[in-house]
Amino acid sequence: MKAMVLDQQEDIGRSPLSFREVPDPVPREGEVLVRVRCCACCRTDLHVIEGDLPPHKRPVIVGHQVVGVVEQLGPGCRALNVGQRIGIAWLRKTCQKCEFCRSGRENLCERPLFTGYDADGGYAELALVDENYAYSIPDAFDDVHASPLLCAGIIGYRSLKRSNLPSGGRLAMYGFGSSAHIVLQIALARGSEVYVATRGESHRKLAREMGATWVGENAQEMPQKAHSGIMFAPAGQLVPAALAQLEKGGTLAMAGIYMSPIPALDYEADLFYEKCLQSVTANTRDDGRELLAEAASISLEPHVTRYDLPDANRALQDLKEDRVNGTAVLVF
Repeated sequence: MKAMVLDQQEDIGRSPLSFREVPDPVPREGEVLVRVRCCACCRTDLHVIEGDLPPHKRPVIVGHQVVGVVEQLGPGCRALNVGQRIGIAWLRKTCQKCEFCRSGRENLCERPLFTGYDADGGYAELALVDENYAYSIPDAFDDVHASPLLCAGIIGYRSLKRSNLPSGGRLAMYGFGSSAHIVLQIALARGSEVYVATRGESHRKLAREMGATWVGENAQEMPQKAHSGIMFAPAGQLVPAALAQLEKGGTLAMAGIYMSPIPALDYEADLFYEKCLQSVTANTRDDGRELLAEAASISLEPHVTRYDLPDANRALQDLKEDRVNGTAVLVF
């Protein structure tokens, strides 16, 4: 099969992904072989490629927002069928034995595996997935528009849950990339007001067009304080300002797998009055199923920019430089 392969972590500006022929993967017990139709690009892919996350596998095929069709069943597979359209996401496998897995918190598993990090992912013509960790894709979405939901959507959805947004409340979002533009649509459908602070003019334009109540570059200019906030930008220096824009009792959820250092916080100025700072770690499979169902029910439509598989380096360069509105999707 053809794939974009990462041999060594380095800056995406050097185009470290190599387009080449590699052996076809073979499904093991409980796995299915998937013919990939498309794979959305994620900022986590950048963190894996550039070394913000320590290397787990070399070489590795990144990508964890995969939509494809089951081509072959491995030994013991019973849940899926050949020809079935499925999605592959970041959470690849959990132990199902630790206290977190047994208490419904598999996103905190002691021994998790992740797609495109611990095992090869979706920047390739073929991919493997444990059939118990695959997602059924609603008919409401075509392949390209379904792919961003498998990480940007799922993590955004969990971040929204962790932000404790009250019914009809005001939600502030910092950064307006792939995940944020999906959460905006969910929050609006639930009757909330959404305030967006982001540095990119094209991103601000998209947020306005999608119905945000307020859009600006400086969070301090928000006309009202928010009941909840989500930090999508991996910029720790923004956290104090985001906390300052919360109402008493508000929650700021940190959506990223990576965050630059957060400045020292002042207890009285930043956290008093029962303000809460919540991290977000991966997702449970229930998060994914709930997100896909709700997205289909509200006719959610991700904004996408298509790239061919050999152009993956360019797609990720555009993502890093904020030249992508919505989500970059590699198509096959």
